[in-house]
Amino acid sequence: MSSTFSPEPDETCQVVESFDLIGSKWRLAVLYELLDGEQRFNELKRETGTSSRTLSRVLDDLQDRSFVDRRVEEAAPVATYYTLTEKGEALAPVFEEIGDWADEWLDDAVATPEIETQ
Repeated sequence: MSSTFSPEPDETCQVVESFDLIGSKWRLAVLYELLDGEQRFNELKRETGTSSRTLSRVLDDLQDRSFVDRRVEEAAPVATYYTLTEKGEALAPVFEEIGDWADEWLDDAVATPEIETQ
């Protein structure tokens, strides 16, 4: 089987490095949720299904990597908001392409089942 796409070694390394930056399950989940706009910590926790500890680590990591900004509202009640940076927002077409690929190539047995809520 031959391929028409043959990346240069440097291009391959950049792809691998990119996946290393964003490729964990929880990083991807948080980035995807923030594509909808600014969210509070508990909203992200509920939407991603992660624990507080894991989410806190992931958000710190994404901030350190300049994908996410954090904003604290000091007025009572104190609230912390997270939003994508320009760098994070630039991932939107990547998520769209991955979604299109998944629609075409992942069968129902492999895809994550949707959870019904009452």
